[in-house]
Amino acid sequence: MVFTPNGKHLVAGEWLEGVGRFASTPAHGPAHEYSAGSVELVNRACEAAEEAFWSYGYSTRAERAAFLRAIADEIEARAEEITEIGTQETGLPAARLEGERGRTVGQLRLFADHIGKSDYLDRRVDAALPDRKPAPRPEIRLVQRPIGPVAVFGASNFPLAFSTAGGDTAAALAAGCPVVVKGHSGHPGTGEIVAQAVDAAIAKTGVHPGVFSLIQGGRRDVGHALVQHPLIKAVGFTGSLAGGRALFDLCAARPEPIPFFGELGSVNPMFMLPEAVKARAESLGQGWAGSLTMGAGQFCTNPGIAVVLDGADADRFVSATSDALSKVAAQTMLTDGIAAAYRDGQRKFAERNAVKPVLVTESAERSASPNLFETTGEQFLADHGLGEEVFGPLGLVVRVQSVDEMETLARGFEGQLTATLHMDAGDLQAARRLLPVLERKAGRVLANGFPTGVEVVDSMVHGGPYPASTNFGATSVGTMSIRRFLRPVSYQNLPEALLPEDLTA
Repeated sequence: MVFTPNGKHLVAGEWLEGVGRFASTPAHGPAHEYSAGSVELVNRACEAAEEAFWSYGYSTRAERAAFLRAIADEIEARAEEITEIGTQETGLPAARLEGERGRTVGQLRLFADHIGKSDYLDRRVDAALPDRKPAPRPEIRLVQRPIGPVAVFGASNFPLAFSTAGGDTAAALAAGCPVVVKGHSGHPGTGEIVAQAVDAAIAKTGVHPGVFSLIQGGRRDVGHALVQHPLIKAVGFTGSLAGGRALFDLCAARPEPIPFFGELGSVNPMFMLPEAVKARAESLGQGWAGSLTMGAGQFCTNPGIAVVLDGADADRFVSATSDALSKVAAQTMLTDGIAAAYRDGQRKFAERNAVKPVLVTESAERSASPNLFETTGEQFLADHGLGEEVFGPLGLVVRVQSVDEMETLARGFEGQLTATLHMDAGDLQAARRLLPVLERKAGRVLANGFPTGVEVVDSMVHGGPYPASTNFGATSVGTMSIRRFLRPVSYQNLPEALLPEDLTA
């Protein structure tokens, strides 16, 4: 069987037309027309999600696990079609899409296993003390419960792992929360075929069809209506700082404010400690170049800044980085808009008096070539714009005069997804100084590695203080991400027959 997009929206088991049409803008291959979303479709999807919650939110963990595994199976059944249209829409190579598909189905199965173990429920029981003086203590039990329908916004840079059935959707469904997805217009065909897989899994397992809906395209009011809908209880978002902040503000301004779990932006600084640079400047430069240009630099963990002590070893590091970057050919970016934003960011860097160009290239149309600049610690601290993310393969070297200045620089960074220490044994004292600062700035601190590549495991934190994310206590990757869509409920003196099955099973 061949699976192809029909250009419609999936709302509670029905494929529906919206208002007007929009065309995809693929990197190569044919463009396709898709129905544009509407506020009315949002209303229908949210109402269906609320109706579904009364059964799905109270389903067993085994039933939800079977649903998650069925989604994974149906995605794999559409592997060839997903890769074909995904490469056309995004320009990503087939190997990258195949790997991302593996991560996507892996996440779904990981959550199926995770809820089966039940640890996430954080069950607590305080037995009654009827003879306690001066007053008896009642029996109190606690368990985590699903919060209700969740809105998920598809990401531009991960058409599978952070989009239609990606990490946010998997975590919410595992928790017992129906999901309404606002698909990303950069890859509508990919999103729709994945939605077909979810639809097939719904039919296979018999869950309520309102548990999942996909709405594509539409004007800005469609996204606004979704986050403001009174039946939506939380939002998952991966995207730009400006777009995410606007949605965050809308969530906060609702009559009933709801959590907005946004992953917004990060420059992921690396601190190159002196003994490490002295010993392996060339390999560090080559490694940074590889990480900086991976996927045309379109990863949220792209290490855009390297802080290094000025001197001959720094010269070797910069030279090695520049040489490696100069050998990287232009790469296709995910959308025309991302490519234009990258050119604009590169131009702004080139025009700054505070920076010195090391490697400057021209990027045309939808392609991107790497660029490298350098500045001093003093100039970096004086120009806030140097610490802003440029989404793409652009790197900035910050030369400092001492470890003291390196620490001052670390304290000045905004919140980050990651921070990295490149160090040798002789750098341990400097690393001890920096670590308390970095762990306050980032959700993940690395040593002697590069942050591109996020493991989907129990211990992963993909989040950080603002503006890396809007909720520093949450992660959007790994099994702990399920906590975003749960809330603790205490049950006092309830008879066992009334308690949730998760408290008694």
